[in-house]
Amino acid sequence: MQDPIEILTEYFRSLPGVGKKTAQRYAFYIIENSREKAVNFAKAIVDVKDKVKLCKECGNYTSSEVCSICQTRNKKVICVVQEPKDIIAMEKIKSFDGVYHVLFGCIKPLENKGPNDIKIKELLDRVNKNDVQEVIMATNPDVEGEATAMYIAKLLKPLGVKVTRLAQGITIGSDIEFVDEVTLEKALRSRQEI
Repeated sequence: MQDPIEILTEYFRSLPGVGKKTAQRYAFYIIENSREKAVNFAKAIVDVKDKVKLCKECGNYTSSEVCSICQTRNKKVICVVQEPKDIIAMEKIKSFDGVYHVLFGCIKPLENKGPNDIKIKELLDRVNKNDVQEVIMATNPDVEGEATAMYIAKLLKPLGVKVTRLAQGITIGSDIEFVDEVTLEKALRSRQEI
């Protein structure tokens, strides 16, 4: 039978960016704290798995049918991101009052991931339904993100929708989630039509 400390360490180690020593520190932190704290930690993990779902409008993570952003923001401007974690990065700048649309990836021909494998159809439906005035492409500034942004822009142009792209300043090849707030805010303000 495997040791409980080893099991817990391996679970922590399976988290992104957590190495062996950090995983051991996390395991000992749990051991050295109260049982109540450990139970609450475990309950929080189970609650996330049981209660969090995708917003039926934008695809963000939420515990309700429609996320709070979609309930309260300007639906005439949609910011398109690749993953829900990119919304967290965009929200840090506190100057965007529109809604989001999560693609859940981007077009990657080398991995056989085409336009039908991400949420482009749903974006087009939202644009038509909500009389959208602008779509901001905030996909990652790498080859796949650029190709995805250009593909979507070509689909939206005939609909008379203004399509913009975050301005550069975000390093090519980087992920939106790791860009600092100042750079991201400048990129949003300096976006250009594509």
